[in-house]
Amino acid sequence: MASFDIVSKVDPQTLENAVNTARKELATRYDLRDTKGGIELDKKANTIQLISENSMRIKALEDILLTRVVKQGIDGTALDFTAEEVPAGALVKKTIKVRSGVDKDAGRKIIKAIKDSKIKVESQMQDDQIRVTSKKLDDLQAVIALLRRTDTGQPLQFVNMKS
Repeated sequence: MASFDIVSKVDPQTLENAVNTARKELATRYDLRDTKGGIELDKKANTIQLISENSMRIKALEDILLTRVVKQGIDGTALDFTAEEVPAGALVKKTIKVRSGVDKDAGRKIIKAIKDSKIKVESQMQDDQIRVTSKKLDDLQAVIALLRRTDTGQPLQFVNMKS
């Protein structure tokens, strides 16, 4: 039986490079040069903290970060910008989560899309990834093409293809 796994992960080294490049841009931009705070990556918690004086500058930091992340080849949907800004004394903090793994809702949506397509494959959720198996390699390739066209709300990678 041929199979592959559907995962959603971000390479930590690439993410760190993107954050470092964003920090350099922050230091050189004229309108943000004297900004207190900055951009900090927490590898253990898998989050990025934006710290600045006001909401307008936080938005500018978001734009810089998103631009640098996309230029490094990371899908922009891997970052969750929905968190609220929290006042921290004279500064404002915003924590951005880096999504890793296929979450349950997206997993259900992916499995439903595969079943609705009537392609002869079996799919099952395994922790934070989805395993798709079939007798034919062509069916697996059809599933990959289907999922590339489908909006799941997360970046997907197709790994461990075995025939």
